[in-house]
Amino acid sequence: MYLSTVSRPRTDPPDVEPGRSRRRIALVSGNVLALGTVSLITDVSAEMVTAVLPLYLVLGLQLSPLAFGVVDGVYAGATALLRVVGGFVADRIRRRKLVAGFGYALSAVAKLGLLLAGRSVPMIGAVIAVDRLGKGVRSAPRDALITASTPPESLGRAFGVHRTMDAVGAFLGPLVAMAVLLAVGRSYDAVFVTSFCVAALGVVVLVLFVRERDTPTREAVATGPGGGGPAEEPDEGRPTVRELLGLLRDRPARRLVVAAALLGLATIGDGFVYLLLQRRENVDLTWFPLLAVGTSLVYLLLATPIGLLADRIGRLPVVLGGYAALGVTYLLLAGPVAGWPLLVLALALYGTFYAATDGVLIALAGPVLPPRLRTSGIALVQTGQALAYLVSSVLFGLAWQAWGPQNAIRAAAVAVAAVLLLTLLMLAPTYRPVPRKVS
Repeated sequence: MYLSTVSRPRTDPPDVEPGRSRRRIALVSGNVLALGTVSLITDVSAEMVTAVLPLYLVLGLQLSPLAFGVVDGVYAGATALLRVVGGFVADRIRRRKLVAGFGYALSAVAKLGLLLAGRSVPMIGAVIAVDRLGKGVRSAPRDALITASTPPESLGRAFGVHRTMDAVGAFLGPLVAMAVLLAVGRSYDAVFVTSFCVAALGVVVLVLFVRERDTPTREAVATGPGGGGPAEEPDEGRPTVRELLGLLRDRPARRLVVAAALLGLATIGDGFVYLLLQRRENVDLTWFPLLAVGTSLVYLLLATPIGLLADRIGRLPVVLGGYAALGVTYLLLAGPVAGWPLLVLALALYGTFYAATDGVLIALAGPVLPPRLRTSGIALVQTGQALAYLVSSVLFGLAWQAWGPQNAIRAAAVAVAAVLLLTLLMLAPTYRPVPRKVS
């Protein structure tokens, strides 16, 4: 099954025959479409919780900025090491769909755990850790399935389409949360129950429509729908722990993991960004979830075009440009701009940051990693980012509490500039763009 990302369906194979324009080819595999649908549904569920969590914790439970930083760090990074475990298990048993499905199911069940946690901050932290455990386990197998379903020269496009569908869910999630809150009188429990039901639907779609293997080989793609079926991957034996550790001895892979960790260290949590905007502009609490909607709208509009741009001009420049947009976002939060211009510019740049980095970084990593350890390698990259994000969230919460929000966000902007320079120096010498096909 194939999906056209242009206005009318195309049936041409992705291989460009002599004399045929490349612009006529704009396909992604059915597996990418199915995984995008799962991510869309799951992100509706996840962003329903994410949109109300800062309010629930900071204004409802009166958490300090430092305590919120710890919880926010746990939300993204506390289970980071399990990403590597999940990735390695998926490579070892060659059941990426099974491992990803376990992760999606675990996150769904965690939504009900928030009901049982009540106002206990330690319990809330534990439930959030379980939810992030599910995300950590599923992310690398899911991205490996996308990589295995796509020719190398089209990875930016495939991840762009997937992240666009993911962003549609992120766009809808806060709107659904706001509708639930308006309907039931700001009952967070109702948001958590609705979130669970939506997440369970995502698991069902994964089970029914995602295939374990889809081949990106030119011969298989050229057959079109219904032609011949996917080819099996060559059997080279099951990967070992020694091979996994050997990835870190490989210079390109090691530099990529270190660079991802540095970039994660310069990234503060979404909750902090939205809380800063809410404080500066005195946004009414009822409309607070719309801040996340603004970011997601920009993300979903730009994810596919930026993915195509990354395939054309190179993925590293696009990733670095995305982090530059993040640095400007932080400067805006500490600068003189106020009112609607601040809200529009900050959310537009923040959405651009996500569109230029989320999927593009994994597309950058895919060709560097050996196919038999690709899931494990992607998990290492994600783990480096997640562990660094845990540290950065705690440090930013501490800086907010010690120096105030404005000085803390200025320090974050300086950190982004420093990390951008280090990443460029680290990756530029070994970076090679994936060659594009020519007619």
